[in-house]
This record gives sequence, structure tokens and C-alpha cells, in this order.
Amino acid sequence: MTAEMVAPAWMHAQVSAEQYDAWSEEQCAGIEIVDGMVVVSPSASKRHNRLARVLANALDAAAGPDWNADTDFDLRLQDVPLTNRRPDIVVYRADTIDITPTRPEHVLMVVEVVSPGSETTDRIVKTDQYAKAGIPFYWRVEQAATGVPLVYTYLLDPARRCYRDGEVYTGTVEAVAPFPVVADLRVL
Repeated sequence: MTAEMVAPAWMHAQVSAEQYDAWSEEQCAGIEIVDGMVVVSPSASKRHNRLARVLANALDAAAGPDWNADTDFDLRLQDVPLTNRRPDIVVYRADTIDITPTRPEHVLMVVEVVSPGSETTDRIVKTDQYAKAGIPFYWRVEQAATGVPLVYTYLLDPARRCYRDGEVYTGTVEAVAPFPVVADLRVL
């Protein structure tokens, strides 16, 4: 006897912002909503999580009292159709810590750590979505085959709503924008 895979009904219908906001944190964990449709994300690797944590800690320490850098929460890019992303790191205004959902106007920068299976989404799709949402800075961390991470930085061109290439760092980030920060990502 064989079991048939049947997708649950919620995977075939768009989710509204009101429906999503009624879900528990547990229901929202590990998913993103893109154009109203649930997108399930696999668990990240230990290397991915450590890269994100080391960089988030460095950004948080460097950001000063006006900004927080955190991992693993929803960023509401648009309400209709609902698009919620879960960037690996978000630098957001400290005075919005209790405001839910976090919206682009609260955010200074997002960072994505590219993993197998997220290459196109992190390099192209999310880059475009974050720029169109008006988020000033985007960083993409690539896990190179050499084991030394590469960090690509981008700055928003607000008139065109797209990112311009910034600096590329190998192993150690020594950035001046959006604020001075040093992070050694070789210490994994």
C-alpha cells in the first residue's frame, strides 16, 4: 500500500494579511508569504545560522542606540497581495521594537545569507523586492567554496528603486555605511 502526498488546502489559496496576523508564531515559523501564497523554507545549516549570528551581533554592537540588528522575524513588504519575508538579519529603528509587523519604513538594512536552494531568491528576487520597498541597504553573504564568506553590499538608488553595487568584502567586513562596523566572518 502506498501513501499519496496530498498538499494541505492552505497551500492552494492566497493568505490575506488579516488571516496571517491571526496565526501563532509557531504557524509563521519557517515560512514566507509571497503574493499571498505560503512558501516553506527549509531549516538553515549551522554554518548559515552562525554566519548570520556573528554578523548580526557585530551590526547590533556597531549600530548605536537608535538601531537594533536581529534575526528571524517577519518583514511585511506589502499587504495586498500579502508579502512577508524573513530576512536573515534586519537592522531596524530601535523605537519600533514593539511594533508588529515590521515594515520597510522601520528598516535601514536587510542581510541574506545565501544557502543551497536560495541562490536565485536571495540574489535576484529579494534584492528587487527590498529595493522596491525602499530599504536603503542590502547585504548578501555568499558561502564560498573556499570556506571564506564573501559579503556583497548594495545601496539603494531611491529615484530608480534599485540597488547600486557597493563594496565586496572577503572574510572580514570593514564597512563605513550604513555605520562603521567590523565583523570577522572567518571565525566560524
